[in-house]
Amino acid sequence: MTRPLRKHVATAGIAAIALVALAGCTGDPGGGGGGEAEDQEITFWTPHTSPERLAMQKEIADAFTEESGIKVDVVPMAGADQDQALVTGAASGNVPDVILHASPQTSAWAAQGLLDTEAAQATIGSLGEETFNQHALEALSVDGGYGAVPSDGWSHVIAYRSDMLEKAGVDVPSSLEELAEAATAVKEQLGITGMAFGTQAGTASATEGIQSLFQTAGCELVTDGEVTIDAPECAEAAELFLQLRDSSVSGDFDVSSARAAYLNGQAAMLLFSTHIFDEVVGLDDDNPVTCPECAADPAFLGENTDYITVLDPDNPRQYGAILAYGIPTGANADAAQQYIEYVMSTGYLDTLATASEGRIPLRNGTADNESEYLDGWGELTLGSEGEQTIAEVYGDEFVQQMGEGINAIYLWGMGTPDAELAGLAFSQGILAGQIEQLYAGASGEEVTAAMAQAVKDLQGSL
Repeated sequence: MTRPLRKHVATAGIAAIALVALAGCTGDPGGGGGGEAEDQEITFWTPHTSPERLAMQKEIADAFTEESGIKVDVVPMAGADQDQALVTGAASGNVPDVILHASPQTSAWAAQGLLDTEAAQATIGSLGEETFNQHALEALSVDGGYGAVPSDGWSHVIAYRSDMLEKAGVDVPSSLEELAEAATAVKEQLGITGMAFGTQAGTASATEGIQSLFQTAGCELVTDGEVTIDAPECAEAAELFLQLRDSSVSGDFDVSSARAAYLNGQAAMLLFSTHIFDEVVGLDDDNPVTCPECAADPAFLGENTDYITVLDPDNPRQYGAILAYGIPTGANADAAQQYIEYVMSTGYLDTLATASEGRIPLRNGTADNESEYLDGWGELTLGSEGEQTIAEVYGDEFVQQMGEGINAIYLWGMGTPDAELAGLAFSQGILAGQIEQLYAGASGEEVTAAMAQAVKDLQGSL
């Protein structure tokens, strides 16, 4: 069984990336590829750039080469650098053949004519459209088809201390309103933070927190081109966001401090990505468990932690990230399709194993076994040592619950023309830039009206 790797993010200068991009492109300007398989070589850009993860991806590529005869040049490239590198490559006629990228990039690239959407559509058809996460397909839809092939992703979950909620006399919440009430009760009854999550105004963590909590309350940023973040359900979500923020006994949190508060036992709940799974059970040396009981019993925190994978079953919208394989216009489409089909079937579990807690399958299974890959994900190992599988650590029921969570993944504007505006509002931190007003005493209605105006201003600039 392949061992998953610790989470690192590699960075590189723009100039260096540009050189790598130009050197690492093998696309055929005429498209379609051609020639004998053993004479072909394709280029694959991956955002998983740490040395360990890169080595694992190269092993998978080598296995594909052994089976197909097609060589693969695996080029590390951070997601933030892919946009300009692809534009530069397209202008010069040198593009990669496959790019693993985030879903907001799909719609942007497709709108610029940079993606071979017919090749992506054909690949999905070959693998079986019905075998994919339907929300992921929706996020990647372009002009009635699909701009890229869903690979994997992560979603927001709420980790909670079952012992603390019981001590505070509150039930496991199943709506945003219940979540806010539970967090407040924990603070009042136990004197610790009810829920830790990103609340620092103007930060990326606050941007994620706002979207994650607002959308689960039925709030939409924009609908059919009309900015709707000032709707009544959004104003109510803002008030509940404030209540959750005020459940902190330690001020505002960013990603690191929110995680630390939960790991040290000073928060009863934590809104976080699935990357928390190995940390809670003490399998990440960089983020050790430090709760008072953990010194004598390192397993204590994990044994007393459960997860909410879908907050509101009546409105299943979990914030998260979707990664997909895109085939650029002018690439060797035939060879690219073969590679994607390989890493989404024979090599799929090995691909997910490069970071199992953050790479949850968006292809659930096959036509013969609809849960094959989700079940297989549960058998991947967790943590840096790779001694236990996810199912061994958390149980088979948890794997199924996580399947429900990832199949509820949702992003504002996904699969619609509104995706561009929603993506820009997110990347520019438009909403998080307005949240300070809420902290200063403005009503939810006033704050969401300010958010709406800021988004309209951005919309007018497009």
